[in-house]
Amino acid sequence: MPVCPMITDASLYRLMAWLSPAFPVGGYTFSHGMEYGVEEGLIRDGETLRRWIEAIVSHGTGRVEADLFRIAWQAVKDDDGDMLAWAVERANAMRATSEMALESSAQGQAFLDTLRTAWPRQKFEPWAEMLSAMDFPPSYAVAVGLATAQEGIALKTALTAFLHAFAANLVSAGLRLVPLGQTDGQKVLAALEETVIAAAGAALERGPEDLGGTAPLVDWTSMKHETQYTRLFRS
Repeated sequence: MPVCPMITDASLYRLMAWLSPAFPVGGYTFSHGMEYGVEEGLIRDGETLRRWIEAIVSHGTGRVEADLFRIAWQAVKDDDGDMLAWAVERANAMRATSEMALESSAQGQAFLDTLRTAWPRQKFEPWAEMLSAMDFPPSYAVAVGLATAQEGIALKTALTAFLHAFAANLVSAGLRLVPLGQTDGQKVLAALEETVIAAAGAALERGPEDLGGTAPLVDWTSMKHETQYTRLFRS
């Protein structure tokens, strides 16, 4: 029976800190188009919230982010700057709306800036400088993939944690928008466990040629959110 690589206590602490809501990337300001979905009645209770997030993680941005994360992580492991640049460029191009592009790039840049300031790593600097020299900021998935690879955290562990944080942030937005109680939110997050684990596992089986997603209704709600009359969120 294969032995799974163990994560050190220090690396576990860093992974939890970097993906904690306390890490200042501003994730709480984005709803990923969910705000308009609630206004239209597409998301109205815990079950519809669960299905909405499940689609995003399995078929939409979550799938794309998982692939970008994997590619960035592997690029660092292979010391392949060209592959990392490829991931950054594809991440910049593969955004259906301006608000989704902002959601990804703003969090990516904030993650990179905070990491370099609060968690300085000499071995991380050449990669960070490479990202800073590019024409556009790195996506959140690329930045976290890079950092976890440098930390020596196993890909599946890091990717599962990243997708959990992604889903949890959407749940949090849903609680405020529907609205729902905290216990309802935990029920949704618990129900998404198999989805998140499966999405991480599926990403490990794909190649760069499979990069892409299919969640057009989510893209549509994001487009409509851009001109929504009253808004709490930036996306």
